Parts: sequence; structure tokens; C-alpha cells
Amino acid sequence: MFRVPLCMLLPLLALLQLLGAAHSFYNVSQRTFELDYKRDRFLKDGQPFRYISGSIHYFRIPRFYWEDRLLKMKMAGLDAIQTYVPWNFHEPQPGQYDFSGDRDVEHFIQLAHQLGLLVILRPGPYICAEWDMGGLPAWLLEKESIVLRSSDPDYLAAVDKWLAVLLPKMKRLLYQNGGPIITVQVENEYGSYFACDYNYLRFLEHRFRYHLGNDIILFTTDGAAEKLLKCGTLQDLYATVDFGTTGNITRAFLIQRNFEPKGPLINSEFYTGWLDHWGQPHSKVNTKKLVASLYNLLAYGASVNLYMFIGGTNFAYWNGANMPYAPQPTSYDYDAPLSEAGDLTEKYFAVRDVIRKFKEVPEGPIPPSTPKFAYGKVALRKFKTVTEALGILCPNGPVKSLYPLTFTQVKQYFGYVLYRTTLPQDCSNPKPIFSSPINGVRDRAYVSVDGVPQGILDRNRMNVLNIRGKAGATLDILVENMGRVNYGNSIKDFKGLISNMTLNFTVLTNWTMFPLDTEALARSHLGNWEAADEGHLDGHSTLRSSNFTLPTFYVGNFSIPSGIPDLPQDTFIQFPGWAKGQVWINGFNLGRYWPTKGPQMTLFVPRNILTTSAPNNITVLELESSPCSNGTLELCTVEFVDTPVIG
Repeated sequence: MFRVPLCMLLPLLALLQLLGAAHSFYNVSQRTFELDYKRDRFLKDGQPFRYISGSIHYFRIPRFYWEDRLLKMKMAGLDAIQTYVPWNFHEPQPGQYDFSGDRDVEHFIQLAHQLGLLVILRPGPYICAEWDMGGLPAWLLEKESIVLRSSDPDYLAAVDKWLAVLLPKMKRLLYQNGGPIITVQVENEYGSYFACDYNYLRFLEHRFRYHLGNDIILFTTDGAAEKLLKCGTLQDLYATVDFGTTGNITRAFLIQRNFEPKGPLINSEFYTGWLDHWGQPHSKVNTKKLVASLYNLLAYGASVNLYMFIGGTNFAYWNGANMPYAPQPTSYDYDAPLSEAGDLTEKYFAVRDVIRKFKEVPEGPIPPSTPKFAYGKVALRKFKTVTEALGILCPNGPVKSLYPLTFTQVKQYFGYVLYRTTLPQDCSNPKPIFSSPINGVRDRAYVSVDGVPQGILDRNRMNVLNIRGKAGATLDILVENMGRVNYGNSIKDFKGLISNMTLNFTVLTNWTMFPLDTEALARSHLGNWEAADEGHLDGHSTLRSSNFTLPTFYVGNFSIPSGIPDLPQDTFIQFPGWAKGQVWINGFNLGRYWPTKGPQMTLFVPRNILTTSAPNNITVLELESSPCSNGTLELCTVEFVDTPVIG
């Protein structure tokens, strides 16, 4: 008889025990989540269930802080978290997928599961979310005639490929398969879109079922209005509604009942705050009104998701925009129960107190707000103007065309493109430059002639600019993409010069376009590179026209002592005397600053991008006017503070 030695048997038994535990964990028959239409509720493992959930977007929070934020949500008494999946975040170029690091959505969902939180997944393909183009990739616009969010064959082909990559990753994380995902949303607020294409929704429902199976609950979400649910719902997709503290709960759920006569009442987006736009006051929702409305929702027996429970940050160029064109700022604080930086607020504890009236809230300490540190002022110095740095910014060289091309046509999806031509006529007396047809500048353009700033063209406000220069002079137009429209009928939002430019009613031709790789430049540790002539803080950018200087890169660094415990810590950066631009720290793109507009005055700097082992490099691209240009070194600074200023 064959005998297994004891030294081999013990590890084998341990392995069998692990396999048995895994089999039990993934035993489908032991885990069910379903709709109980007879009694208007969910059944979780056969038992009545309703969820109290909160929205958190993993793509707006560094992976370093995922566990901290999720644990705080758990300790508030939430059963579940709700998250979107932005397609453009994971497929930046056609066929190139990224699920690593801060994009590791599987790890995020598994982390929620480990903490005992269920997950409501909203994978789009359109998500809105105040995110660039509502989560749709900008490269879809390379086919200019494409009809987004419709049964346009080219759009469906791209969606089909994406879902075939994403949804199989999610299948093993479904509740029935041992994971935490209890429901999955199909599309998002489709009733608010003009297409009203039921064939598109049927296509999505078919693909979701194909990849996820028939046991998962698929749902839709729309604003609580008859006309919205009429185009946003489809048989076999459970219809839910969304509304905030000003909504009439009874009326809203009567509208849901018109489309779902039986089943649980669900508010999929109960608004704890609201979104911001540059140049407008910071949005707030009164805490007393919020908790009173939340109490009434829960007393109604409804399942509810608090949107947002934590907002987070639109790092880099990821913010969206609304129409009439109004881009959102870098902060997505949302006046949520957890602040942008994950801090506990009065609203957090007020919401927790309401929840504990309806269910048990976990005992034990709540993770505290993370400490913040004011590192103080950091001196910057000029590196190069954008035009001086073109060799670094555009190493592959420019694109040439008789007429200007859009960002998508030169495959530049975010950031900036420099458009260059020559003046065909003498402009010693100022002559008007503008786009024809009007509003052809998307979204903001910084104009110079032979290195002399002329002013700004803006999509909404400044459509005509008078410029000076001699015939044959170089005309540079640096165009900034301020964020694509994320909601409504205008999400097909081309960027750059999308129509011809006219000088004194003569169409300008023979353009040279430089797509700028600002990320590569910022990652190159500019602080170690040769700076401009030290005798001139601002070099060429001291040339002025009105209040503007040339778009210019500035660099600096600061050290964090390694001998002090608990450093580095989170901080906030502010820009006294600066106008508008972009900032990177150690190559990480923090986002836009625009203190001359507000409401956001400081940018959140998470500790995980800072280091004590070497100087921390700061790169600033100032687009309009810096405090450095008057030659006073003391004013050419940014400052790290320990308190945010958002409103």
C-alpha cells in the first residue's frame, strides 16, 4: 500500500483545508441576492435586506488611501459602497488597457469585500460623474460622425470590446460567486440623453447578461421624472430613481412605481452635496436638511445610496464640464460627509447618528482624520517658456496642415496643443483675430506674436482679440483643453481650434501644431535641469501685453526631514500671486489651479506622492501671469499649508 510520509501529509492537509474553505466561499448555492417582488424588497441569502450605501470613486482617491476611506464608510454604518468605472481611465488608447496601481479596480472591490462592505457597481459605459466626457474615451471622436450612447455600429463595436475586457474581471466578484457585488447598473441616467435609443439599451443588457450571467440584478438610474424614466428604462432592467434633499420623497417613489409596480424602493443617488464650477461659489447642502431627509427615506423603508459619501479629487486633466460651458475644478469635495482629503466632518457624524436609528453601527474607534503639515513657502525659478521647451514637450516633432486640426486629429486627448502660423498682413495697428464660426476655440487659448503676449481667447467669454505684429511674424496660439462636457447632449466635445481662425476677416492657413507631452516633461525632474539666466527671473516672459505673460514653466524643490516621525504628511498647496495653470509634484499631476477664479484656492497633496529620501520637485506651468515677472525673488513662491480653502 502506498503511504504518504507525515512530513508531506501535514502540508497536504493544510492545502485541502484551504481548498475546502475556498470552495465554501465560492459556493454559489450559499450566496444569493435577489429581488422579492411579492414583498417589495431584496432578499440576501433568503433573508429580507435593504442597503444603506455611499458613493466613493476609486479613481479620485490614491490607492494609498483606499482602505482608510472604506473603513470610515464602514464605521459610519454603511452596508455597501457604490462606485463607477470610467472607461477612459482604463483604456487611454484604443486596445491599451491599464488596471494597475490607482487603476486596480479589482483590488479596490476586494478591499471593500475584506472590510465587510457590499458593492454596487456602475460600469457605464457612460457614467457622467463630472468626469471628462462622462467616462467615454476621447479617441472615440476620431470618427467625427459617431453618435455616442446610441446603436451607432462604430460606437457599439468599441463598447463591445471594452465590456469584453471589463465585465469578465467583475464576474468573479459578483455576490453569487463569493464576491461583494450585489447589483450592476447599465448605462447611467440615459433618460436625460437625446438619443432615447432602446436598441442601444437592449444591446447593453444582452452584453451584460452574456458576461455576468442571469443571476445578477441589473438596474437603471434616472432623475425622478416621468419623461426621464420613459427613455432611461427597459424591461429586465430594474428601474431606480435619484433625488436630493429638495425632492418630494412620496412623489419620487410614485414615479418609480409607475415603472416598477413591485420591488424595493431605491434612491440610487441621494445628494449629500453638489458639484462646483470654476468662478462660482462652492456648493453646500445644509446638514440638518440632509439628515432630516435621510431619516424620512429610511423610515420609508427605501434602500438609499448617499452620493457622494466622499468626493475626492479630479487629479491631472480628468475633470468634466457642463453646458453652457463651465468646467469643474480640481477638487471634487462635494460637501460630502468625508472631505476631499478624507477628513471626518460634522456631516459624517450627523449621518452616522441617523443610520444608527435604523440599524446597528459598528463598534470601535473610527479612523481619525489624517494629520496635515504646513511645509511653508517654496521658492520657484523660471525653467523655460512653452515655446522654449518645445524640443522637450514635442520630441516627435509637429504636425502640419493647411487648416487647424483638432486635438483628436493629432491624437492629443488632454492638456495642450500649440498652434503656430505667420501673420499674412501687417498688424501695426491692432487687428481682430477670432474663430469662424464663433466659439471655435475649445476651450481657452493664450495668444502671442513673436514672443509678445497678446491676450486670451475663451470658448464662452472672449471670442475676439485685437493683436499687433508685422507681416511674417510668428503667431502662437496655445490651446488648453479645460475638460470635456460630461452631461447632456453636448458630450461630443471636440477640443483645440475646431474651426478656422480669421485675422481681419482673412482665413489663416499653413498651420504647424505641437501636441505637448507635459507629463513626460514633469517626470524629467526639472529641478535638476539648467534654469534660465539667473539675472532674469522670468527671461522672455517679462515681455508683457496688458496683464499677461507668456505661458512658462517654473521649477523648485523642498526637502522633508527624514528624522521627524510621521513625515511626510498630507498638505495643501496654494498659489499667492499666481493666476492659472497646472502643477506637478515629483511628476504627479495634481491638477489645475485658478485662484483668480475660485472657488478652489488650494490643491490637496496626498502624502504618498511626497518623499523624505530626496528633495521633492515642484513643476508649475503658469499660463497667464506669475508673481515672478517683476524680478522680486521673495514673491516667486508657492506655499504648503495645513488647511484647505475650497470656498
